[in-house]
Amino acid sequence: MRRSFAVLVHCGSLALVALSLLSATACSKDAPAPGSAPAGQAGSGAQRGPGGGPGGGPRGGRGARVEPVQVEVVARADVARDVATTGLVEPLRTIGVVSQLAGVLESVVVEEGDRVRAGQVLARLAVPEIDAQLASAEVALKVAESAAERSASLRAAGVITVTEDEAAQAALASARSTRDQLRVRRGFATVVSPSDGVVLERRVEPGDVASPQLRLFSVADLSTLVVRVPVSELLVASLREGGKVSVRLDALPGREITGAIRRIFPSADSTTRLVPVEVALSGAAARDVKPGYLARAVFTLAPRSDLLMVPITAVLENPRGAVVYVVQGGKAVRRGVQRGSTYEGRVEITEGLKVGDSVVVAGATFLREGGEVRVVSPTAPGAPAETRPRDSLTAVGQRPAVGNVP
Repeated sequence: MRRSFAVLVHCGSLALVALSLLSATACSKDAPAPGSAPAGQAGSGAQRGPGGGPGGGPRGGRGARVEPVQVEVVARADVARDVATTGLVEPLRTIGVVSQLAGVLESVVVEEGDRVRAGQVLARLAVPEIDAQLASAEVALKVAESAAERSASLRAAGVITVTEDEAAQAALASARSTRDQLRVRRGFATVVSPSDGVVLERRVEPGDVASPQLRLFSVADLSTLVVRVPVSELLVASLREGGKVSVRLDALPGREITGAIRRIFPSADSTTRLVPVEVALSGAAARDVKPGYLARAVFTLAPRSDLLMVPITAVLENPRGAVVYVVQGGKAVRRGVQRGSTYEGRVEITEGLKVGDSVVVAGATFLREGGEVRVVSPTAPGAPAETRPRDSLTAVGQRPAVGNVP
């Protein structure tokens, strides 16, 4: 019992010692260091800048940011919507020259690219059977002629009747018709060009066996070339025959040929809803154009003049509609605008701007009403990049996407 009481007294003594040490430590932390100012005057002797803050910084935080922007002066312009479509260059007329007889080709006297005249010989066929038939017909005709002459004399003398003489005359006419028919067939052995033009295709060689209706050559009239292109049914109503069309060809880079709408087909394809339109190319400008070239025809639709235009990158959207930022006195001024049509990366402004306004075309995303701005050139260091690519031209005139305004 005494031992237990002694242990308790010893533990109590240790607890009192620990409490004393903790109190001493807390007092030492609260006491000021020698030579230091009291706690209520801490920092009173520190150096203050002109702005009243330590180190001379401005009171209240960082200064207002000056945003770099690019601007463009608003102006009026003449615009039109261009629609481009592709097609192949073709001759206006292409004629297939076929064989009308069966026979062996004795000679072929033209090649691809040769210019020919109407009636010019292209090839010759060997037709010995027709030659033999024609010779026989010539002999039969001579016999018929002699018989007809003798019959006429006998009739005049009253030796034969009129009926007998008429039979002899009919035999003569039949023999002559047979001879003429064979002469015509023999003429088909000489293949000639049906019209003036250029030989586009030669399918045979000397020694080939030709059969009736076998295509031997293709002769085309290259004085006028055409490009047949498909155009949406939504746009055909804006086209007129005779309208000018700009045509560019991959084979002739850097050159632009002016064509004319020759005809607009009366019906659209039931599947694609596209209407064929034929553009004619003629004159000296089309002299170097060849059939088969890939052509891009650009149709100008609904031209308009004296429109107020700005780059599409200048127009932003907020819940209240489209807005732009105009630079006035070095500050950004927000203006609500009404948009019209879009033309090749530029948008028509029908309300909210006037000619001569300096509208922000790059760097407007981070602007605020009344914020200070610094106008820079596109190539200057730190110039803002456009936040959106320019809208490319589309055939249906879709409105491009625009950014958001904070």
